[in-house]
Amino acid sequence: MAREGTRLKAVLVDGMGTLLRLVPPAPALARALGIDEPTAERAFRAEVAYYLEHQLEGSDTAALADLRARCATVLAAAAGVDPDRALDALMRSLHFEAFPDAAPALAELRSRGLRLVAVSNWDCSLPDVLERIGLRGQLDAVVTSAVVGASKPDARIFESALAAAGCAAAEALHVGDSREHDIEGARAAGIRALLIDRAGAGDLRSLGELPALLS
Repeated sequence: MAREGTRLKAVLVDGMGTLLRLVPPAPALARALGIDEPTAERAFRAEVAYYLEHQLEGSDTAALADLRARCATVLAAAAGVDPDRALDALMRSLHFEAFPDAAPALAELRSRGLRLVAVSNWDCSLPDVLERIGLRGQLDAVVTSAVVGASKPDARIFESALAAAGCAAAEALHVGDSREHDIEGARAAGIRALLIDRAGAGDLRSLGELPALLS
């Protein structure tokens, strides 16, 4: 999968939608805040929109705590609840899980001597999230947009991932679930890329197909 005559040395992998997913938080939010699930869903969407606009600000522990507090304020306003209750409810509702195909695929790729780097539009907490769901030990590095200061499709985050992998763009492959952020961003940085779409509209339906594709 590396360019002809160039040995593949690293696989860069997106986070959300590729390695892991978010368990729907609305039921837990509704219970914690005493609201109905449609209201909880609307409030969470408002919080996510704010987070995505400001996630680069979550570059360290203190900055992330401040960002989370602001996100909770947005959630509370949208849900019509006391802001003092919103932060704890929000954080307790966020549960991530690894896709079943993630760990076996990473293990197989690593057994072939490939460097593996997660590269994601996320705040500084991603390494901890990956640790909790059992994937951090399978990765050589984790590169997030908030720490780099640039989000995909910006080339700078891919350049940071290449530096973490210790290879050139031509020696790497990126896998992600967004055509704009992952595929177009990686290719603009000179990295070959594959789209994962578990509904079947991409290059891969699962990460489990990747090792065979690289054989």
